[in-house]
Amino acid sequence: MILTRRTLMALGAASAASALLPHAARAAFTPRPDGWRRFELTTRIVLPETSEPAQVWVPVPSITEPGWMNSGSAQWKTSADTVETKTDPESGAEMVHATWEAGAGERVIEVTATARIEDRYIDLTTPQDVAPLSEADRARYTAATDLIPTDGIVQETAAQITDGASGDFDKARRIYDWVVENSARNPETRGCGLGDIASMLHMGDLTGKCADLNALFVGLARASGLPARDVYGIRVAPSEFGYKSLGAGSSNVTGAQHCRAEVFLSEFGWVPADPADVRKVMLEEPPKDLPLDHPKVEAARRTLFGAWEGNWVGYNFAHDVRLPGSANDPVPFLMYPQAEIAGDRRDPLDPESFAYTITAREIG
Repeated sequence: MILTRRTLMALGAASAASALLPHAARAAFTPRPDGWRRFELTTRIVLPETSEPAQVWVPVPSITEPGWMNSGSAQWKTSADTVETKTDPESGAEMVHATWEAGAGERVIEVTATARIEDRYIDLTTPQDVAPLSEADRARYTAATDLIPTDGIVQETAAQITDGASGDFDKARRIYDWVVENSARNPETRGCGLGDIASMLHMGDLTGKCADLNALFVGLARASGLPARDVYGIRVAPSEFGYKSLGAGSSNVTGAQHCRAEVFLSEFGWVPADPADVRKVMLEEPPKDLPLDHPKVEAARRTLFGAWEGNWVGYNFAHDVRLPGSANDPVPFLMYPQAEIAGDRRDPLDPESFAYTITAREIG
């Protein structure tokens, strides 16, 4: 038996319970690459009984990045009349697109996709020899999107935060700390939020969930001239570091979508960042409503600029995605299954609109 950190922690979890942190693994929050894990994601959609034409789009992992994720293939079982994998030409986001013609009959599709993931860590104390971004990627990841403008109040706020910064690393860290200190997770926000950051800043309401708070980080970084991107995905396993709020609680991950972020720094490459999860720890980690100076919050804040745990699968980096075959407006991001019946887009957060479940299991 080969003992890795993951194996040792699994063996010790039962006996290393703490009185203050029951059921938590006794380990510092220090994700480090320690071997690949392979997961299978299965999305099952059942459309309401109707004879009208319908179509669905199921996001599947489409990210392959050295050192932390490799996307696998997607397969499906369905009653659909047509089904194929489509790729968004702007972002490279992949989805399975299925259509049903008018007529009676069951409208069901089950899509299974795989991905390999690993804990991620960037040593921010030691500059690396990093290939520069291409001009196309730099332009893409500093551009504005429909909900993430880079001018007006976003640019003004970014300038205030980064005033006097000594370089790109200092700018990025100031923005990260500012979002951590000035935002808050709002449990009443639907889904993961929208990421309408200009409205958030104009209203002075910097609350929301991951698609709001991490989009705020991305927008402020882009407005400061730093390439940055949201990474849309889903939690697939519990945290190995005892954080109940930072992992999936069961194999049913239907509501476990989570958006992360990255910023490109010339001496380190793409650096992971997740200020939204720091605020999630503050709100949800037992005993809840933790202050910024609580040890678990301090550990999360320190770790989540430069590292993240490999218990999460990324779907894509896409914004403003036009769904192929749809006459409706683009979706702000592709993290949930989407459906239309007779051209009417259904709410992916409304279980009465169309029913779907997502399950995850580790394989190998």
